[in-house]
Amino acid sequence: MKENTRNYGFMGESSIRALCLFLSIFLSAVAFSEGGRTPVRAKNGMVSSASRLASETGVQVLQQGGNAIDAAVATAFALAVTWPSAGNIGGGGFLVYHGQDGHATTYDFREKAALAATEEMYLGVDGRVQNNSNHIGMLAIGVPGTVAGLYKAHQELGSLPWAELVAPAVKMAREGIPITYSLQTGFQRSANRFRQYPSSAKKFFKSDGSFYELGDLWIQPDLAHTLELIQRNGKDGFYKGENAKRFADFMASNGGLITEEDLASYQAVERAPIRGSYRGYDIISMPPPSSGGVALVEMLNILEDYDLAEMGHNSADYLHVLTETMRRAYADRAEHLGDPDFNEDMPISRLVDKDYAAKLRSTISMEKKSNSSPTEFAQAYESEETTHFSVADKNGNMVSLTYTLEFGYGSAIVVEGGGYLLNNELGDFNAVPGLTDERGNIGTSPNLVAPQKRPLSSMTPTIVAQNGKPVFATGSPGGKTIINTTMQTILNVIDHGYNIAEAIEAGRIHHQWYPDVTRIESNFFSADTIKLYEAKGHRISERSSQGAAMGVFYNRDEDLFEGASDSRRGDGAAVGY
Repeated sequence: MKENTRNYGFMGESSIRALCLFLSIFLSAVAFSEGGRTPVRAKNGMVSSASRLASETGVQVLQQGGNAIDAAVATAFALAVTWPSAGNIGGGGFLVYHGQDGHATTYDFREKAALAATEEMYLGVDGRVQNNSNHIGMLAIGVPGTVAGLYKAHQELGSLPWAELVAPAVKMAREGIPITYSLQTGFQRSANRFRQYPSSAKKFFKSDGSFYELGDLWIQPDLAHTLELIQRNGKDGFYKGENAKRFADFMASNGGLITEEDLASYQAVERAPIRGSYRGYDIISMPPPSSGGVALVEMLNILEDYDLAEMGHNSADYLHVLTETMRRAYADRAEHLGDPDFNEDMPISRLVDKDYAAKLRSTISMEKKSNSSPTEFAQAYESEETTHFSVADKNGNMVSLTYTLEFGYGSAIVVEGGGYLLNNELGDFNAVPGLTDERGNIGTSPNLVAPQKRPLSSMTPTIVAQNGKPVFATGSPGGKTIINTTMQTILNVIDHGYNIAEAIEAGRIHHQWYPDVTRIESNFFSADTIKLYEAKGHRISERSSQGAAMGVFYNRDEDLFEGASDSRRGDGAAVGY
């Protein structure tokens, strides 16, 4: 067979036969779907993620007797190999767990500012951000949390050996994965960013500097080595020793702030979830520094007194009520929320209280929209390039996990010799203290930069339960749209009776207090609906898509798991067995 870097041409015929046999055996034991309005159904468990290879990795762990946490760890590391725009070991995020026994908890592994960070580190002499430095370059990088978060969750709730869960990611990075259309186009779109850094160009271009093409084999030896350190040494494989020194030396030589001390002192935190209720269901979601759980419960509390089913899904009145609810919750988000370790007086209990929701509801008119002032709690930019996955094991335990690098491919900076991308997550801090204006700047105090502080996030991994048992897990990427996408998915299931796939595929809207414009997805809403909606005073802006939800659902009537992967983005798939 002629040697070729494409289409597995490097393999001998016996290797190809072995691979085909493995795939045929594996696929005969699983069910999978790559998006659509019909969910994939399976008896024993489900993983839904942005990468079919990652979902399959998680299901293999379930087949080996692993639980939902085990499968989540394996899926997350696999995404670091197969979905590099957001899957990561150089970023951070949040995990929500709900067991069949009623135990629910969350893990916060959001990135932190370095010890050397300061409140005004991005500002020039004119008091303005210089060269977009809070989003671009070394100063935008936070201390990564992903490995610490996955390790902590596994140590407390996992069942299979850690090394076995990291092994599939090591193998894929070492032996290579085929370039998909999403990878090919993603690399090409970010090519100019990668070319600024030799270590990034080495990872994302061929040795001759040309692009990878569809079907090429992409081998990541440096990433494989880093993953092997993590496989052997757990959390310490990333935060101490060889990798920590490599990371810190790379930062120091390129003007970054993160040191070996920053890495060694990083700790993921187990936090009590934000809890709410909606029409007889329990809402279990992420607390600060994620704003998602608080805003989600606040919005559901407001909406609970409306007959949304009677209004009709995505009717003009329905969209109006959703918009007015979003407007109020996002104003509260900006005013009050930040890292709880630095903001002890956040009024969370008030924000999620149903009496407070009733007061907000009383200010909503069905005839016309409210107004949003640009001087009150405008919303700063938050990248939409995140990824989410949901997991259910055979016992009904569920995990909802959202993590990110911030921008697509994060900072676009790969650690030399480490093979992994670094985040640019510190752009989620309020960069200019006291400055809030119509241009999208926000300077409220709860989310200003401070050493070892975590920036506010919109990530909203959520599990819906009933009578103490998890029913479905959901979440989405999408920056500030995440909270609204997650909420609408939940409404679609509970109020409108949609299956999990229909709930994920339905058209969505987004409003975030300011700018006072509703973003709507194209081709989902009729001209008549839009006309009636605009008659209430709303302004709209169309967009091609919003978010990319991934969900798993336990159908108790049929004793089956149902899963769905949003068709809006990526190589995603829901896989069950």
